Amino acid sequence: MRWQTQTLAAVDDGALPGLAAASIPGLQRTVRTPEFAGVTFHEVRARSALNAVPAGSAMPFRWTVNPYRGCSHACVYCFARGTHAYLDLDTGEGFDREVVVKTNVAEVLRRELGRASWEREHVALGTNTDPYQRAEGRYRLMPGVVEALASSGTPFSVLTKGTLLARDLPQLARAAGQVPVGIGVSLAIWDDDLHQALEPGTPSPRARLELVRRVRDAGLPCGVFVAPVLPWLTDTVEHLDEALGRVAEAGATGVTVLPLHLRPGAREWFWAWLERTHPRLVPRYARLYGRGAYVPPHYRSWLQERLAPLLARHGLDRQHGGVARGVPGDDEGAFPAGSLPTGAGRRPQAVVAEPEQLPLAL
Repeated sequence: MRWQTQTLAAVDDGALPGLAAASIPGLQRTVRTPEFAGVTFHEVRARSALNAVPAGSAMPFRWTVNPYRGCSHACVYCFARGTHAYLDLDTGEGFDREVVVKTNVAEVLRRELGRASWEREHVALGTNTDPYQRAEGRYRLMPGVVEALASSGTPFSVLTKGTLLARDLPQLARAAGQVPVGIGVSLAIWDDDLHQALEPGTPSPRARLELVRRVRDAGLPCGVFVAPVLPWLTDTVEHLDEALGRVAEAGATGVTVLPLHLRPGAREWFWAWLERTHPRLVPRYARLYGRGAYVPPHYRSWLQERLAPLLARHGLDRQHGGVARGVPGDDEGAFPAGSLPTGAGRRPQAVVAEPEQLPLAL
């Protein structure tokens, strides 16, 4: 188990008494706090912070940092649910309610970035679970992570649904004066009831739009992932038109639109939700996702045709130049301009995943 790479350390006297967790070797301690009802934090001391992306991957970065595992955003469709099974933790409610916290991640990262062999390659944050989920309000790990990256001359990117990123905007703006920085925000669901059912722990889409505005006002780029688009639930012209219009108005430097994908772990959890809430759609989804995690080419083509006039209407017409391929969780997509540390320009770009693109593996 990965837990065997963790070591013991001090405890936080401000938390409630720890819970028994003998099944997790190397655990610092397990706690619950009144401020996070129903959430259990497994505090660990990590021996490493940088994670190497597999050599065969076509992702536009080779390194990631994940201060947390598990996520209180509780998105039913989250592709990272399967990673909790790797830690022998539950991928359903356990993923939402058991959050692993690498309490020393900034300290370890500074040590790793200080090695003579470090070549200052792009480091991506938010590619597994959200670094600005609610737990960050308690543990405040990201300021140390950002400082370590910027002071070492390492370019980095952050992908989030968490408006807590606004807390660190002054620091992120200063970091952008030292190294290239990319910011990405994910949002897609505009129906309030559907948002509450599928993303109960996330800030509202309107709050995330305000985050996009604040990021841009701070002088930073901000690419938006309109994702996931849910077949027969959020793929109407009206829903997509509202989403793209609001994103354009917020000043996003780029947009990528991606349909839902269902990997193991997320697939079972989403399927149970669909059967409870929209049983009439179960046969349709079974046909659409019958061959794997991704929608078939004909749906991507249909979605692309639907989106084309909407993108043009809102000044988000696709531009091919300089767009990196591959999106965390969707191997057939593309990163929107501004979400990677590449010095994106002011003019918005939009990308819709094309059916002919080859799958990429992370």
